[in-house]
Amino acid sequence: MNLFIENDASMRQFGARLANACPANCVIYLVGELGAGKSTLARGFLKALGHEGAVKSPTYTLVEPYELADGNVYHLDLYRLSDPEELEFLGLRDWLAGDAILLAEWPQRGKGVMPGPDLTITISYNGEGRDMLLEHSSDIGEKISQKIGL
Repeated sequence: MNLFIENDASMRQFGARLANACPANCVIYLVGELGAGKSTLARGFLKALGHEGAVKSPTYTLVEPYELADGNVYHLDLYRLSDPEELEFLGLRDWLAGDAILLAEWPQRGKGVMPGPDLTITISYNGEGRDMLLEHSSDIGEKISQKIGL
């Protein structure tokens, strides 16, 4: 499924639609070049789930955990990950033990350790806007896609 996003506000709105369609337990890969809008999408996602504070990019921390009323969300940015095994030290198994949503930027850097995605969103530049390709890899991903109307 393809979608065109005009600007940052539209990216945050899409993130909110995505959040409202997600179950309490899913893995979403966010793929794209630097500056493509992955963290902007995550900001819209987290705000829609009730997070009121700032949404920092986890570029340096690798993960930003959010404990929200409806469950936990872990926003990962694996760009600076030097070895996928580092995810074990960060607590990946613990996050997956309960209901949690993982939003993973640069998931390919965690290959072999990261769980497979339910939904992969690939964001690419298209002039001033962005093209998004959504691919579901599970029944959960398919249901999310249906709920957001794509």
